[in-house]
Amino acid sequence: MAVQQHRSSKTRKRLRRTHFKLEKPTLVTCPQCGEYKLPHHACKNCGTYKGRTVIAVK
Repeated sequence: MAVQQHRSSKTRKRLRRTHFKLEKPTLVTCPQCGEYKLPHHACKNCGTYKGRTVIAVK
């Protein structure tokens, strides 16, 4: 099991944690209805993917 040998400074700790941040998801507009959706996913609003209806939406 790894055991810390020396105390890490505040700077080293903060430099390591610069990558621990949230990123906003990439959104694209649906060509059918214009709603925002995740890329490579079916649209939740109109149910289309690549121009075809894949989900029956009420």
